[in-house]
Amino acid sequence: MSDQILALGEVLWDLLPGGMKLGGAPANFAFHCRSLGAEARMITRVGADELGRLVLDRFESRGMPVETIQIDSDRPTGTVGVELSQDGQPRYTIHEDVAWDRIAALESGIAAARSADAICFGSLALRAETTRESIAKLVSHTRPQALRIFDVNLRHPYVFPDAIAEALELCDVLKLNDQELVEIAAMFGVTAGVRETIEELSRRFGLKALALTRGVDGSLLFADGRWSDQPGLAVAVCDTIGAGDAFTAALAIGLLSGRTLDEINRHAGSVAAFVCSQPGGTPELPESFKRPAVVAEERSI
Repeated sequence: MSDQILALGEVLWDLLPGGMKLGGAPANFAFHCRSLGAEARMITRVGADELGRLVLDRFESRGMPVETIQIDSDRPTGTVGVELSQDGQPRYTIHEDVAWDRIAALESGIAAARSADAICFGSLALRAETTRESIAKLVSHTRPQALRIFDVNLRHPYVFPDAIAEALELCDVLKLNDQELVEIAAMFGVTAGVRETIEELSRRFGLKALALTRGVDGSLLFADGRWSDQPGLAVAVCDTIGAGDAFTAALAIGLLSGRTLDEINRHAGSVAAFVCSQPGGTPELPESFKRPAVVAEERSI
């Protein structure tokens, strides 16, 4: 049976210079989990508008369930203006007071949380109290053995230390990039080197695993006192949108399937590099990226 993975948070349209692309970190994560062979679904909220209908159409065309996508009759579907630098790095203008700011913890969502093998949520959706409270409630209904993944995506001015502290208490797997590590460390008064900071955050919040992505310098994983350091892969970058979300998807599936840290790290880095080579955040992943499950006795954490 495939892993059951649930994403919580924003779905939106990235308004790119070359056209409109479906985005939002949790949505990208869910799409990539599906491409990697998991049974993935998302709890989010869209407007009762044309962009909302297009979200539902896109989910259905990619084989994603839509039963847990809520419709808001008062707020529009989320959109984000995106400008790209010469090296493909995005700069975002995130529009406020949109449908995903009002995600509710409905019975259908609670049922999905109870059956999930892994649940993933990010920091941007925590900007609105309604959605923040719903995410906390949904995560609280997961089974004790389920992975609870917090994928940090700091988007100023929507960075709230109290909300991030609450999210860190909810999760047992943390994923962030090198710039976010610096900010998170400062929030919690950690002044140390990279590995010492990772160890301290893991200890303080009782994490099963922590993943640090470092762009061209690769990625670093830490779990149960063990490390995996993977160098970056050379790739012709189209844009970097969704690459971190693809990494998180491969990380989740690798942890669930019991792969070693090095195997997980290599695979996640390869998936993220492929996404960097394609336009937009959710290109269809090659079949070769799918990984078979292994027996429970071989689990890495």
